[in-house]
Amino acid sequence: MTKPSPPPTVLVVSLGGTITMTPTTTEGEARPTLSAEDLLAAVPQLAGTGIVVKTLSFTTKPGASLTFDEIEELAAQLRAMDSQNTFDGFVVSQGTDTLEETAYLLSLLYTGETPLVLTGAMRAPYLAGADGPANLLASVTVAASPQTRGLGVLVVFSDQVFDAARVRKTHSTSTNAFTAPDTGPMGTVAEGRLRLLATPAHKPLPLAAAMTRPARVGVYAVSLGDDGTLLAPLLEQVDGMVVAGFGVGHVPAAWVPVLQEAAQRIPVVLASRTGGGTTLTHAYGFAGSEKDLLDRGLIGAGYLDPYKARHLLTVLLRSGADREKIVATFAPAGTTEEGRG
Repeated sequence: MTKPSPPPTVLVVSLGGTITMTPTTTEGEARPTLSAEDLLAAVPQLAGTGIVVKTLSFTTKPGASLTFDEIEELAAQLRAMDSQNTFDGFVVSQGTDTLEETAYLLSLLYTGETPLVLTGAMRAPYLAGADGPANLLASVTVAASPQTRGLGVLVVFSDQVFDAARVRKTHSTSTNAFTAPDTGPMGTVAEGRLRLLATPAHKPLPLAAAMTRPARVGVYAVSLGDDGTLLAPLLEQVDGMVVAGFGVGHVPAAWVPVLQEAAQRIPVVLASRTGGGTTLTHAYGFAGSEKDLLDRGLIGAGYLDPYKARHLLTVLLRSGADREKIVATFAPAGTTEEGRG
């Protein structure tokens, strides 16, 4: 007689955010107060899944106050548990303000085989139609699924599953705030199980070195009529810069000398401010076009949005990567033409 397999075990880690918020003042403003145990108590349906759920309250902060160092420490703890095969899946709940950024940063730092899912809520638990319990239930379901093992970091929201590299928060208040403009969801959760439709096109490789070096990376968005006067001094204060350009990677002609000079000193990455689509490599050739800027030493971000490009560049600089390594990493990460930049 075959011995039955033990039920899957999932660890739910709480970082805070709207999903943990309760009104703490007489005016009713919400602040993060609930623990991971409190969150699970609001999801009685978990008992019917057969999944064993453990909890860890890592911190209790709004998403806007999370730090790079905290996410690095969380990734280290999850890597250690992954190496020991302690759990079959991880779920991290946090504030949605920075969820898309944290998800991508974790995809660069975690790189374990145990599924890692991020989720949160747009409505606090004391409001009508609170979405946190449903998002937690779906996330635990996805994290426990053998189909997600080795897929990297995922985001689950409103019963949809997203690749961390492609997901974007595109609405400030809607419970359907998360989308992936270029690919759509990788899958859905229906009838209590994952229905996987696609897999990520690119999974980040493990870092070759520890992140021991300080690095300050800025993001500067282009806008009509900006002559670059404010950009120039900012470039003197950073170790790397991501420029969020118009369209497929365009900036005003007046910026060209400033960016060319900066690209000789620090890595300057060219992304698109549009929120969807990719930077190009040679469709346009005017001063300030993508080809012009790449020929002058900028590095194309491809499909990576400016915020994710910033995190990738920060991780590379903090791990001591040289320019050759940075260019080689950005090409597949942004699914751009190899060797450009």
